[in-house]
Amino acid sequence: MSWHISDEVIFLVMIFVAVFLLVQSFMLPVFGENRRARKRLRKRLQSMDGMEGQAGRISLVRSKFLRELSPLERWLEALPGMQSLERLIEQAGHETPAYRVVLKALLLGVGTGLAFGYLLPHPGMALIVALLAGAYPFIRLSMDKSRRLARFEEQLPDALIIMSRGLRAGHPFADALRLVAEEMPDPIGSEFRTTFMEINYGGDVRMALGGLLNRVQSVTVMVFVTSVLIQKDTGGNLAELLDGLAGVVRDRFRFHRKLRTLSAQGRMAGWVLSLIPFALAAVLSVVNPKFLPMLTEDPTGRQLIMAAFVLMVIGIIWMRKIVRIDV
Repeated sequence: MSWHISDEVIFLVMIFVAVFLLVQSFMLPVFGENRRARKRLRKRLQSMDGMEGQAGRISLVRSKFLRELSPLERWLEALPGMQSLERLIEQAGHETPAYRVVLKALLLGVGTGLAFGYLLPHPGMALIVALLAGAYPFIRLSMDKSRRLARFEEQLPDALIIMSRGLRAGHPFADALRLVAEEMPDPIGSEFRTTFMEINYGGDVRMALGGLLNRVQSVTVMVFVTSVLIQKDTGGNLAELLDGLAGVVRDRFRFHRKLRTLSAQGRMAGWVLSLIPFALAAVLSVVNPKFLPMLTEDPTGRQLIMAAFVLMVIGIIWMRKIVRIDV
């Protein structure tokens, strides 16, 4: 393959951009994201008494975790940006300190960059591989977070039914949370256990539910927290409310499953149509190495390649608007 270094780097960047857009557009969790509904519910929560500044408070579990760290580790955890990374780690269900994730990313990036720097003839390609290797820990956390959120929302209707039965049996709200923690597996069991511990150790119910919402940022969890807090302020039958909410969540989950099945053909078409040009370029470079240089070495050919790439990006965004339906 007789491309210049700039052509090879541009080709790799094109592949990276195309795959990134495809992953962001078509690899969706079971529950689609409705940003407008999420912002609307978040504003409703923040408008309630005692919820202001909830994100800045440290839970009892988090305080215990910080006390177990050494002074150096606590200093590293206090660096800028670590709080957001800690939230991502917690949402992914991991217990690794944030500074260790950053250190792992640096070691992977530097080690992979040095190794491929000796193996690859061009430093630009080694740099791209190093950046991808360094981003792997954060990508893995995001994927674990999405899987955990999907599993949590799938378990939520059963958890609400358990809480409803506990309330009808005469248990207080905190004990109903404990029943879910004992009866349900992770991730919902561990999250409700954390919420129960914060209430049982003297914390406020509003603050504990706000902590649950910060850890599991989901529209359905926002509806659950809002319903419980409103019921505590206005009164009413909480068990009956939870039964109705369980039915709504189960129907919503079933609808999103059906929606994902119906949109599978469009998502697969987006992957195939977007990756075929790169696959054909790789095959042609092996079968006939002299074919592609006739296109890449000519100024008009390079302009055609860039125009085709821009049209591909536009096509991915267009198909994303068709496939992604916020409900």
